[in-house]
Amino acid sequence: MSTSHLTTKLCRAGEHELAKEIAESVSVPKVIPIYMSSVFSFDDVPTLDSVYEGKKSGYVYSRMANPGLDAAQDVLRAAEGSDGAIVFSAGMAAIITTIMSNVKSGDHIVSSPVLYGGVYDYFANELPRWGVTVDFVDFDTEDIEAHIKPNTKLVYTETIANPLMEVTDIRKAAAAAHAHGCKLVVDNTFATPVVCRPLELGADIVVYSATKYLGGHSDFTGGAVCAGAADIANIQKYATLYGDLLSPFDSFLLTRSMRTLELRVRQHSENALKVAQFLEQHPKVEKVYYAGLESSPYHDRAVSQFTDGMCGGMVSADIAGGAKGAEDFIAACQYIKFVPSLASFSTTLSYPVKTSHRAYPPEELKKCGISASMIRFSIGIEHADDIIADMDQALSKI
Repeated sequence: MSTSHLTTKLCRAGEHELAKEIAESVSVPKVIPIYMSSVFSFDDVPTLDSVYEGKKSGYVYSRMANPGLDAAQDVLRAAEGSDGAIVFSAGMAAIITTIMSNVKSGDHIVSSPVLYGGVYDYFANELPRWGVTVDFVDFDTEDIEAHIKPNTKLVYTETIANPLMEVTDIRKAAAAAHAHGCKLVVDNTFATPVVCRPLELGADIVVYSATKYLGGHSDFTGGAVCAGAADIANIQKYATLYGDLLSPFDSFLLTRSMRTLELRVRQHSENALKVAQFLEQHPKVEKVYYAGLESSPYHDRAVSQFTDGMCGGMVSADIAGGAKGAEDFIAACQYIKFVPSLASFSTTLSYPVKTSHRAYPPEELKKCGISASMIRFSIGIEHADDIIADMDQALSKI
């Protein structure tokens, strides 16, 4: 339809015709485009029906699906070796949607006690409002199966626990869960699929804060779930209903970042081991938490479960002098920034009792062994000597 009206021309030109020309072009863009469209158009009602019914490929509304999301999900699926993947607006969105798609009022979850503080808060304080109970069980010192009840639906843990760097025996946890018809959900944020692929060890569902290593640049927030086809289909229903999928622009950033994931994580891991070895021998450091150290009680397990001896880029340490020693150290660092997050390209540190684990009651922090002297380091990809030099000068000032 032709028109002489300027506003109509401005609204219509370069819209549907150009999109079809690009789709039919003999060349394709080297980089996946950003599809910043909230909705997609159709020629007629039967075509719309065929897409809704899955008879034809197409997109309807970006709350449900978008080409950019599909691209990011394809990269994740390939990295994890899963049947499918879903990307979310945040790690907590991925975790909560996974939980809510698998439990109902009256159900029960068994979880390891050392978790990201936001997840602990959700388990301890929010889920009970929905009639779901959670028991926190030490997977190393207690019998997981002894805590599984007839109404238990999920067993939940982290591959590398935040912030104590405990390494979960995923095979053991999976066997315990499956013996009672439960699913094992593993948060693999600290490890990434470069270091560990929990599905290959028996886990049913893997969740991520994609804000961290998958993104790796501190420039977007996101989450992800990787699982088998049936679990993905179930979680996708709730993700669409809740409207918590990743935006097209952030999907582009995630896809971009995933291209270099292995290169980055290998360097993070290499540097982290050097830093952990330095901290372990320093007289002003009371304890170092890193499975890559041969002195770690989790070293053998890490070797068994992880790729090429890598243990990731996260290191925690108890600084001499208690809370004052830790706070003085933080203030004395010059290059290493105090950041309440992790897994960017540059080295940062965090103070768990005041940041990620504020939601833990004092008695639970004490029970878990998370003290006011603990600092959690996110080791970057810089030259390790520069990271260590800043730590060394800061330690000299406490």
